[in-house]
Amino acid sequence: MTVAGPMKQYQVVGRKAPTADFPNPEAYRMIIFAPNQTIAKSKFWYSMHQFRKMKKTTGEILDVNEIVEKTPAQVKTFGIWLRYDSRSGTHNMYREFRDVRLTGAVTQLYDEMAGRHRTRPRSIQIIRTGIVATADVKRANTLQFVGKNTKFPLPHRVASAKRGTKALSSRTFVTNRPTTMFR
Repeated sequence: MTVAGPMKQYQVVGRKAPTADFPNPEAYRMIIFAPNQTIAKSKFWYSMHQFRKMKKTTGEILDVNEIVEKTPAQVKTFGIWLRYDSRSGTHNMYREFRDVRLTGAVTQLYDEMAGRHRTRPRSIQIIRTGIVATADVKRANTLQFVGKNTKFPLPHRVASAKRGTKALSSRTFVTNRPTTMFR
């Protein structure tokens, strides 16, 4: 599987193909993160072959739906439990990401695992995801962003840096912080 662009969340429902002996086989539902429906179905059959000994040739997909976020305008901290295969073995891991959507956090996960651990997307299996309360945040990298008084100054938006404008002061070094908020 290649990660091309942002990930999406799919619900895939499938079952073993009905036969004369079993006319109504049990259906299985999985929540899968993938860039498109084709890869979501492929990951579904990969997992079903591991857990239930079902293959694409002996089964059928009943339904594929994309799941969308209910509150995409609010920043949340997402905890992701995952399993990945490295060169030395299989490892379990917990990660925290801040984003407005779960799919954005999962995209960050794939990017970070590729950068820090050289892990291919096909080697990563997401076990569980959840929203983490501010009091339960564990990672230091995430803790620095959860405070109420967190500010994000934009130091590159200083008026003197623009070509053709008058500098804020004639001196090179000043004792006060530059204003970066312009309207």
